[in-house]
Amino acid sequence: MVDHERLLTMLSRLQLTAIRDQLDNLLDEAGRQELTLRETLAFLCEREIARKDERRILMAMSIARFPKVATLEGFDFTSQPSIDERQVRELSASRWIAHGENLLLLGPPGVGKTHLAIALGREAIVCGYSALFVTAPALVAHLARAHSEGKLDEKLTHYAKPKVLIIDELGYLPFASDAAHLFFQLVSRRYERGSLCITSNRTVSEWDVVFGDTVTASAILDRLLHHSHVITVRGESYRLKEKRRAGIMVHQHADFTKTTKQS
Repeated sequence: MVDHERLLTMLSRLQLTAIRDQLDNLLDEAGRQELTLRETLAFLCEREIARKDERRILMAMSIARFPKVATLEGFDFTSQPSIDERQVRELSASRWIAHGENLLLLGPPGVGKTHLAIALGREAIVCGYSALFVTAPALVAHLARAHSEGKLDEKLTHYAKPKVLIIDELGYLPFASDAAHLFFQLVSRRYERGSLCITSNRTVSEWDVVFGDTVTASAILDRLLHHSHVITVRGESYRLKEKRRAGIMVHQHADFTKTTKQS
């Protein structure tokens, strides 16, 4: 008869911690289902893989530094009819990341670009890819600081490592000339090696204003658009819609109160 503690020790050495931690319950479940030895082994392996996937995803989500939890299930496609939901669902399979392609999400503030970027980043992690989220101003500040400290190559390597790098809010603040060149170096470092997902309130025709240099903007766009998907979101800001609804509710409440007092 196999000693229970010895079995747990062997499972620990093999790093089969899910099986080890739930061994009695798993074996009882296999017995209730009257599984064969082969089926039991497959059942145990499935539980172990599920635990490892769960831990991997949690760790990758933490490393990605998403500013909030945003999912495709939580995105209101009906409020943004300009977005092709089928296209977004196809992007969620992350084949564009597997092929090293880029994704540009363009549109005015508040229409859901950041939500979609985070949601697709989360889907990429579930599919097994690494992701990192950073705002454009923070990215440029990090690169500029590294450049001044003689550590630019190290910082570029850091931002080139994730399989998909999500850069949010490009265009809200114009780049200084030096910053535009630093951004170009990052785009070049990732070109055809890793995917970029960029959100911007500017159309690509306005990016020369963002980068302050037509030549640099053209060089960046040449690499970004070579293998890319572009989604342009048109519509009203979610936040403005919510404020308007709140205002309507206030007016309705005031009218109701007035009517009640008169009666």
